Amino acid sequence: MFLVIYDIAEDKLRTKFSKFLERYGQRIQYSVFKILNSQRILDNVRVGIKTLFQKKFDQSDSVMIIQVPDNAITDKFGYAQNDESDLLIM
Repeated sequence: MFLVIYDIAEDKLRTKFSKFLERYGQRIQYSVFKILNSQRILDNVRVGIKTLFQKKFDQSDSVMIIQVPDNAITDKFGYAQNDESDLLIM
């Protein structure tokens, strides 16, 4: 899995960026998306960021892609502790 974390000042650009990321992963925080491991998907995200967004970023904007190992330990608190992919409520 990897995380895409961003801080984009302009509302319109930030909204377009988040809609772009929604095609590839799941929002887990306001400016954090979780994307499952796939080299093809990671390549698509990187190319998309470079071709569609990088020229529009100003010096106050930042995007980070962080690879998280499968055996990483995650503590969840608040709403996040209920946000599991296999959660089914009937």
